[in-house]
Amino acid sequence: MRLFLCLPLLAAIPGIALAGPLTFEAALQRARQEAPSIKANVLGANAARSTRGAAGALPDPTLGVSIESFPISGPLAFEPQRDDFTMARVGVSQDIPNLAKRHAQQARADSDIKAAEADTAVEARTVEVGTALAWINLAYAERRLAALDDVLSRLEQVVGTTPGAVASGNARPAQTLAGRQAVAAMQDRRSELVSNVARARAMLTRWTGDPAPEITGPIPYFAVDAAALRAGLDRLPTMLMIDAKAGQADADVRLADAGRRSDFGVNVAYQRRDPRFGDYVSAGVTVSLPFFTRNRQNAGIAAAQATAGRILAEREAARRALAADLDADLADHVMHHEQWMRARDTLQPLAEQRVRLETASYGAGRASLVDIADAYAALADATLTVLDREALVAADGARLTLTYRSADQ
Repeated sequence: MRLFLCLPLLAAIPGIALAGPLTFEAALQRARQEAPSIKANVLGANAARSTRGAAGALPDPTLGVSIESFPISGPLAFEPQRDDFTMARVGVSQDIPNLAKRHAQQARADSDIKAAEADTAVEARTVEVGTALAWINLAYAERRLAALDDVLSRLEQVVGTTPGAVASGNARPAQTLAGRQAVAAMQDRRSELVSNVARARAMLTRWTGDPAPEITGPIPYFAVDAAALRAGLDRLPTMLMIDAKAGQADADVRLADAGRRSDFGVNVAYQRRDPRFGDYVSAGVTVSLPFFTRNRQNAGIAAAQATAGRILAEREAARRALAADLDADLADHVMHHEQWMRARDTLQPLAEQRVRLETASYGAGRASLVDIADAYAALADATLTVLDREALVAADGARLTLTYRSADQ
């Protein structure tokens, strides 16, 4: 009975654990813990480690049971009790691959572990960057909505004065329609911003697993150090993953080369004949003879070497692509920062000044409500432009710092 009474509370525990506003760091931490893709890669790495113990081990021995020299023709056909040679045989054999091959198998298993770990690091970096951008996008989406609400409330206050102005003869009746149209247009923009907030929240849910994430805390500032980012390109998770693939290819070359050496085998057998003749024990050794290496082993070695060379070429291509992407992203970051400064220091102050001047002119009877509506629409544009450009700068900083940060940082 107590268990049944506690079931609703137990069911609510996961929701309670996810409840509460998320700071930027808390969102990253939760994403690292909850991302299914990271869990899948971790399990893959664990699987690679589990198979390491079997790498290079001797294959399982083979048990053989047979009847030998059973007569099927001649005067003693199908009468083994009268034959001197029929015997039952029980034997065990053990294949022993050459030591170079076993060492190469161990090296391949070690490289598989490194590749799985590198793949996990790449996925963790992807989740980290995605979560950071989703958190920043949600923060600025909420800021845009709050800024537009402020401008909208100020416009509605001005529009609310028009009936009195019409009654006093300071405004024409048609001007009330212009004010209502301006408010409706701004409310349309507000609906779009509300949708953007919901979309940004859904994206953050994707990374953190929180069904209704709420964020709190300051938006992080990332100082972009171009020189440090360029110096760390070779230590990026993407490059380390390619290096791990190169290690796998090198191990494959060693494994193919080991195929040119002889493998061994041993066998022991017990043979039982008619009691009149006694029993026997046999022992032997087998040695493989790789005589035809040109068409067999050498072909495998050439294929493995070609694969290793291909991976090295792909690594250089990947590094060049990363370097080009980094330089392009750095150039965009400089541009976005300059545009943000221009909008914050010039465009928005001018729009605010225009609203003040038009409002004063309207109060003095020298401006119409249409002029007021245009001024507030321009102010809304300037305010949102500032936030848009600031969001680009913040997203650039997070993307550059997290994407191009070396794995050992």
